[in-house]
Amino acid sequence: MPAPPKVRKVAVLGSRAVGKSSLTVQFVENHFAETYYPTIENTFTKIVKYKGEEYATEIIDTAGQDEFSLLNSKHAIGIHGYVLVYSIASRQSFEICKILRDKILDFTGIDWVPIVLVANKVDLHAQRQVPTEEAQAIAAEWNCSYIETSAKHNQNIVKVFDLMLSEIEKTRGEPGEPDKRGSCIVS
Repeated sequence: MPAPPKVRKVAVLGSRAVGKSSLTVQFVENHFAETYYPTIENTFTKIVKYKGEEYATEIIDTAGQDEFSLLNSKHAIGIHGYVLVYSIASRQSFEICKILRDKILDFTGIDWVPIVLVANKVDLHAQRQVPTEEAQAIAAEWNCSYIETSAKHNQNIVKVFDLMLSEIEKTRGEPGEPDKRGSCIVS
């Protein structure tokens, strides 16, 4: 009898209207919703294969955060990794990702957690406010993965969650492998 899949809880955080739900629904259900309804927090589950093993990913799609709403403590307890999403067309949403990371570190009391920084809405390239190089520099400073996506066009959506599992597994250490927290993946 095969072993049950490992459970990995992932919180998707970011400012309002950056595409957190679109990204999550595109990954779990493989479609893009054209209409926007502000999210009420929701949890999705999807079994994924990563390096030959099955993982039950529990994805917490959070309601949008702003600089005034405190990070909910349930987004810091029992979470294995964080997907921080911003829109390339909103500098403010990028700045909020920095605030969210600081709050996550404060809540967890450690200086590194598995994070994937996601630049969503690359289909809006004409309205870009955050240069790729600037986001890559922040990802390198945070020692985390960075990827640009379009939930609308299903661009790099699966890769976000592959990178997230990679970041999470760094903390767990593969058998016979050293801890890899010194490495950063940029896509």
